[in-house]
Amino acid sequence: MNIFRFAGDMMHLISILVLLLKIYATKSCSGISLKTQELYALVFLTRYLDLFTGFISVYNTVMKLVFIASSAAIVWCMRRHRVVRRSYDKELDTFRHYFLIAASFALALLVNEKFTFQEILWAFSIYLEAVAILPQLVLLQRSGNVDNLTGQYVFFLGAYRAFYILNWIYRHFTESHFSRWIACISGLVQTALYADFFYYYYISWKSNTKLKLPA
Repeated sequence: MNIFRFAGDMMHLISILVLLLKIYATKSCSGISLKTQELYALVFLTRYLDLFTGFISVYNTVMKLVFIASSAAIVWCMRRHRVVRRSYDKELDTFRHYFLIAASFALALLVNEKFTFQEILWAFSIYLEAVAILPQLVLLQRSGNVDNLTGQYVFFLGAYRAFYILNWIYRHFTESHFSRWIACISGLVQTALYADFFYYYYISWKSNTKLKLPA
């Protein structure tokens, strides 16, 4: 493992911890897209099927279990917790995320590294993760003002993908058989989706004002 992969994993973990802090400390999920969280839960469940077929390292296994468990806990809280679910912005979270699921699965059937059940689901999870943030970004644009913890959650989630791009560049030059081109292209698309948010996040940080996204 290289430093860029580790930094990306830590950014991802921090983003989840920030989101869990927001939900459990404030008993509110206002500003958070349930549809994005459900997409991420589906991403992790379909990508980490190799938990049952192989072992890489304790670190790898623990991180996979943490991502699955945390995403399931977030979805459960937003749907079932008697206090948290009341703050869910259902009227703003109207992105038709099932189109993303259908398109990602169709693409995985057409473009994959190996036409096997597990590899198709792996490709599906990569494509779906690339666009899973869209419902969240749309919700934030519709709501206008973004609270501090929600802004930090999205920022760290975007930083995770940025570090993974550096990880792929590093591996391309240091590994003779590195060929995860599907992940690389999808990662570039995903990071590009954060560009607008990063711009306004930087403006907000620089001027020390509340983060606002244009509708």
